Amino acid sequence: MDPSKLFCLFCGCSVPNHNDTFREDEHYFLIRRPHFASEENFSDKITIQTMNCPNCHKVSIDIVGVGSQFPNRITHFNPISLAKAYPDYIPQTIRSDYEEAHAILNLSPKASATLSRRCLQGMIRDFWGISKARLVDEIDALKDIVDPSTKKVLDALRKLGNIGAHPEKDINLIVDIEPNEAHLLLKFIELLMQKWYIERHDNKQLLQDILDLDKDKQNQRRSKNS
Repeated sequence: MDPSKLFCLFCGCSVPNHNDTFREDEHYFLIRRPHFASEENFSDKITIQTMNCPNCHKVSIDIVGVGSQFPNRITHFNPISLAKAYPDYIPQTIRSDYEEAHAILNLSPKASATLSRRCLQGMIRDFWGISKARLVDEIDALKDIVDPSTKKVLDALRKLGNIGAHPEKDINLIVDIEPNEAHLLLKFIELLMQKWYIERHDNKQLLQDILDLDKDKQNQRRSKNS
C-alpha cells in the first residue's frame, strides 16, 4: 500500500490515513542479537501494513519485503489479490482465469501472463464469436473490428503470454517477466472487460429502460383515453 494514496482493496473506496485506519509494523530478523547486527543486517526487514476501511469495515493486510533478501516483494495477505469482482454475465471461465492470474501475480509473473493470454483468447471466442486454431489468427480476424492500436496491444499481450507458455528455442535463454509487467497485462484485460462486456450490457440496459418507459407511458395514455 502507498500510505499517501490509500484505497480499500475490498470496496475500492478512498481511505484517510490516520492511526485508526492505517498502521505499519517493522520486523528485523537480528533485532534480538545486537552483537551480530550491522547496518547491512538492519536493511533487510519485513513490514506489515494493516488498513481498516471505515466504509466496509474490512481489514486489508500487505506484507512488504525490504532489502537485498526481499527486493520489492509485496504479498497481499488479505485479500490475496487485487482482482476486481466482475458480474455474472461475463463467463465464469474468463473470470476464473483473470482471478487466478491476479492471485499468482507476485509468485509467478510468467504464469500470470500466460493466464492473461488465455483469458484474452476466451474473451475473443466468447464476445466476438471468433474461434481458430491459433490465437494469432483470431486476433488477425479482429483487424476490421477493433482500432489498429488495440489490435497491436492484443498481439503484444499474446506474445508476452507466449513467454510463459512456450520455452525458448535456446533453453539456456531466460526471458523474465516482472510482476509490474504482468500487472500491465491484467490492467489491459480489465480495460477489455469494461469496453466489451460491461459497456455492451449497460447500453442494452439503457435501451431497454427507454423502451420500458415508452411502453409504460403509452399504457397510461390508453388508460386515460378509454
